[in-house]
Order: sequence, then structure tokens, then C-alpha cells
Amino acid sequence: MRRFSQRNSLVTLSDINITPLLDLAFVLLIIFVITTPLLEKGLDLQLPSGVGKADGNQLQKKDIRTVEVSPQGYYVLDTHPMKLAQIGQRLAADFRSNPNLLVYIRADKNARVELLTDILDQCRQIGITRFSVRSDARPRP
Repeated sequence: MRRFSQRNSLVTLSDINITPLLDLAFVLLIIFVITTPLLEKGLDLQLPSGVGKADGNQLQKKDIRTVEVSPQGYYVLDTHPMKLAQIGQRLAADFRSNPNLLVYIRADKNARVELLTDILDQCRQIGITRFSVRSDARPRP
């Protein structure tokens, strides 16, 4: 008696094994879940603590530009490192196209005050009157 027949060896496999595809999908999902918060964060700043209430106006994300100032004197506009003059040009172009522009300024508490005032002067020269110096939301001890 033969255990294996010739007829069974000629049968083609019509099923597709999707286990490796699912493994790949789960690995990619985990990678995106881990890296997305890292991409949204700009500079690692230590903001000064401040006490204040949230603004009652509804802001739209397209109206907000965030400028970050590091203690070493680096400027970042919406996660893009730039020089002060470039930031001024970009903010001026954005302000011309959107007069409701609001500039968030996040300066490290160890940064020199001149770096912060340079950004404020740029906003004033452009005509931007809506800006906010951001602080850490934790209450002071």
C-alpha cells in the first residue's frame, strides 16, 4: 500500500498565507505609534512655569505658528530650524495670507532674554499683534 499517491503531489495550493503580511502590518503600526509623538516635538525646552487660564477664543491650527528658542540661540519655526531673518520672512508671508495669525513663542527658561526680544521685535515689525509667550502649565511650588 502506497502512502503517497502521485495524484496528491500535483494538486496546487490555492490558499495564500497572510501571516507574514499581518506580522509586517503590526510591526509597522508599532513603529508609527512610537515615532509619531517624537516627530511632533520640536526642541527639548524647559519652559518657565506660569499660572494662567486658557484663552476662551476658539483657535484653528492653521492660524498658529510656533517659534521655539533654545538656550544656545537656535530658532525653530514649526519644527523647521531657521535663522531669525528667515523666520521673519516666513511669518511676514504667512501674515499677509492670514491676518488672524497667532504666534506662539516657546523660549527655554535658560535662554537669553535678547533671543526672545528679537522674535518679539520681528513680530512687531511685521505687524503681528497676536502672539503668546508660552510657559509650562504646572503651578509654581
